[in-house]
Amino acid sequence: MLKVSKELCVGCGICEDSCPFGAIEIEDGLAVIGESCTLCGACVESCELEALSLDVQDKSVQDDFEAWKGVSVYCEFRRGVLAPVSLELLGIGRKLADKRKVALSAILIGHEIEESVADTLIGHGADTVYIADHESFAQFREDLYSNLTSKVIKEYKPEIVLAGATAIGRSFIPGVATELNAGLTADCTALEIRDEDGALLQTRPAFGGNIMATIVCEASRPQMATVRPKVMKELGFDADRTGERIYIDIPETTDGSRIQVIESVVSENANVNIQEADILISGGRGLESEKGFALIRELAETMDAKVSASRAVVDAGWIPYPHQVGQTGKTVAPKLYIACGISGAVQHVAGMQSAETIVAINRDENASIFDVADFGVVGDLFEILPKLIRKIEERR
Repeated sequence: MLKVSKELCVGCGICEDSCPFGAIEIEDGLAVIGESCTLCGACVESCELEALSLDVQDKSVQDDFEAWKGVSVYCEFRRGVLAPVSLELLGIGRKLADKRKVALSAILIGHEIEESVADTLIGHGADTVYIADHESFAQFREDLYSNLTSKVIKEYKPEIVLAGATAIGRSFIPGVATELNAGLTADCTALEIRDEDGALLQTRPAFGGNIMATIVCEASRPQMATVRPKVMKELGFDADRTGERIYIDIPETTDGSRIQVIESVVSENANVNIQEADILISGGRGLESEKGFALIRELAETMDAKVSASRAVVDAGWIPYPHQVGQTGKTVAPKLYIACGISGAVQHVAGMQSAETIVAINRDENASIFDVADFGVVGDLFEILPKLIRKIEERR
């Protein structure tokens, strides 16, 4: 908290000028702090009269680390379907749990959940599935999901909690972390256990993907992270695995949500799931205009592929956002990724570099996309793609 001393402040305005966020104004000869203050402390350093001070609370360090044990994964379940990222998280969760020699659990929330869903989670690595099945969870509501997930974590005390960096995960998992007074690292691309103390090493892109930062939450439990879809690999299904099912007691206050769902509308774009495609034909600025995507779609239809794009063309309005690949779009890992007219900015590469085979077509032989491509074609895509389409059709 930033405090202003009425006795020492003379309203000189130096703090107002030094605030990079414009959060301070001088009113009636006294500095007044606005809501945009970020507690950066720049004004405190600039005030020679020491009229400004930061009241910083002492950092609390947990003393019950031994009580927290195990790895838990929030498994997203909506409209009767288990999100694929859930199985991917169980894959990395199993590796972390084995490294720590602890159990792996799954948190499953929804309504009318069939037994086969829990069987799927156990077959993909979970030792225990915590099931919360109630009509209140038929529609996603942040406060209900947050409260129940927090309740489960407080009761069973896993030392590591993972969730998908999906629209749902991003909307309510931060609230869970706040309730638990825990740290949360978003959009992780790698997770490891530190040998010396068992801490979770959480790696994510920073500064627009130009560097990779590894974050450690040493002073609190649980250690929480969200992971983007298609970053981790799911384990193969093992039908012989057995596990425990624990049904969560639903609090009587569950129906007391502050959120009322009036209507749920599924956009046509919601059916564009480029993350599940085996082949992606992706277009960039080199298409020159929205009309260029007609050629991309023709090639995609010929190859039974789906169409994706770079951020530049999505921002230009040539194609809707659900098709976007990259750090601010979707992370994909198809068997074949054909990049047409894409320069290869680090933000885009971060979303597609896990593809098994990458083919780049670009007229600029120095384009950075060739640095990550398995095969590269230097030339005009408007000449190359029609020939490629004809060849494929001839083979068929």
